[in-house]
Amino acid sequence: MAATPAIAALERAGITHTVHRYAHDPRSRDYGDEAVAAMTAELGVEAAQVFKTLVIDVSGSLAVAVLPVPRKLSLKAAAAALAEVFGGVGKATMAQEKAVTRSTGYVFGGVSPLGQRTALPTVIDASAMSWAQVHCSAGRRGLEVALAPADLVAATGAVVAEIAV
Repeated sequence: MAATPAIAALERAGITHTVHRYAHDPRSRDYGDEAVAAMTAELGVEAAQVFKTLVIDVSGSLAVAVLPVPRKLSLKAAAAALAEVFGGVGKATMAQEKAVTRSTGYVFGGVSPLGQRTALPTVIDASAMSWAQVHCSAGRRGLEVALAPADLVAATGAVVAEIAV
């Protein structure tokens, strides 16, 4: 049995991936930075290959933005990228923690773009496509999954756009 719904989703889809564990400090709230430090130290990957999963609220509907940990999300660019999904460009804000957990089934710091309780519309930063592999949360703090960016796009049904600044 898979360790998380994210890993189970990858296995069901037959997507090649590698799971990496690292020691999560339960006192840490810098989840992305902690993952970057672990992945760069243990695997020698670049920080820009480690992606964070942010849940946003676009005019009352939730969506997911996936972008490199070291960069910031342009809420305006994410909303514009998802305009077709939502029938027009709305105003985007960061989703409330309770709504994130309720919708995705994951806790903050462990939200994966894969295997969510409710599959949310997703946008992945275009920089992902420049890597052979990207790393993202496998659905638990201290657990990352590495996979080809095209597979991440396919598994999430994501659109690809420049959303990071």
